[in-house]
Amino acid sequence: MMMWHNKFVVVGVTGGIAAYKAAELVSVLTREGAEVQVIMTASAQQFITPLTLQTLSKNPVIVDMFAEPKAWEVQHVALADKADLFLVVPATANLIGKVANGIADDMLTTTIMATRAPVVFAPAMNVHMYANPIVQMNIHKLRGFYHFVEPGSGRLACGYEGKGRLAELSEILETAGRVLNSGTSAQQTPGEYSNRVVTNINDQLEAQQCGVADYSGLTVLVTAGATREAIDPIRFITNRSTGKMGFAIAEAAARRGARVILVAGPTNLPAPPGVELVAIESARDMYAAVTEHYPGVDVVIKSAAVADYRPKQRAGQKIKKGEGDLILELERNPDILAQLGKTKQRQVLVGFAAETNDLIRHASDKVRRKNLDFIVANDVTQAGAGFGTDTNMVKFIFPTGEIHELPMMPKSEVAGAILDQVLVILRQRDKE
Repeated sequence: MMMWHNKFVVVGVTGGIAAYKAAELVSVLTREGAEVQVIMTASAQQFITPLTLQTLSKNPVIVDMFAEPKAWEVQHVALADKADLFLVVPATANLIGKVANGIADDMLTTTIMATRAPVVFAPAMNVHMYANPIVQMNIHKLRGFYHFVEPGSGRLACGYEGKGRLAELSEILETAGRVLNSGTSAQQTPGEYSNRVVTNINDQLEAQQCGVADYSGLTVLVTAGATREAIDPIRFITNRSTGKMGFAIAEAAARRGARVILVAGPTNLPAPPGVELVAIESARDMYAAVTEHYPGVDVVIKSAAVADYRPKQRAGQKIKKGEGDLILELERNPDILAQLGKTKQRQVLVGFAAETNDLIRHASDKVRRKNLDFIVANDVTQAGAGFGTDTNMVKFIFPTGEIHELPMMPKSEVAGAILDQVLVILRQRDKE
């Protein structure tokens, strides 16, 4: 954790029951060599005292926007300039809503607006409040400019079960460290993000302003996970895909108002709320399900890792071990993506390319050969970008050869970027 040595970190604490967890965060950062400055909102002081955080940070805690500043500096500007990183823990719906709508009426929101340092929000709130479309709209608006740590699921202090509890401290620190090392700032992010992910900043802002309802009236089909190709009643051929990326896309699309059909291979993941789950096993099962729904959908995002081959013969009984080697003869499975590309009408068609070498060459060939609108390509040999991880680092590759590269980020944020790009394509077509 030497990354924190001599770093100036501003920790914003807002008024939620999880505010007490900020004390441990401040303690860890200080112990690891960071200089920590805490800003508390008025509501936060109802849950934890400034004295506690002052003792742990070894710095006076800022609680009043109009307290006497140092004579030579305007305090919120000085903090904004000095900060290497901002952490808002917990981030309430109120704070998120203020920042999303440009409201700067206290020390914390004013300093966030003034900083060029990266800002990380760790939301925590009641499950129904977190699921509220207005809150989700505000989070969606901010994702292109700031960073988020997804809240966890479980029993909340209010007694409800669901998503909304503050993420684990280790996850917050991991995300904060990754953001700090990436060197991206809040001021730089919008331009960089739009250049990589969309072709026109106005389209991006229009999409973000529409918020969670920007997919209302659209039907999105997502495929996820691995397929299994049976050798006998017990054994099968498969791959390492867990379905996390596809499930994140399906969940994000549902939150943004889409009707979502999720065709998924075997996985341990629970179905996202509001999503129509079609469970399949083999590539042929997936082919049948996808082609059945294809004529009635607006968008297809094929993130599943479909087996290219299957055993030519499936044994009716368990194959017993013999003296010699066992030779399996394989035959090709149907190429679902290629078939969709051939019969594409008005749909936006997005593919995935998980490669171990020559990523751009292989993905570029695939996007043209299969008539895709763009392909999401990643090198699965890179740490944090392969199967089973909670993060991904991808490139959007277009038939024109244009490439938009995204930094490593949580799969939930990659999902949002994909949906933003799809929305831009749909709106461009509407204008034609």
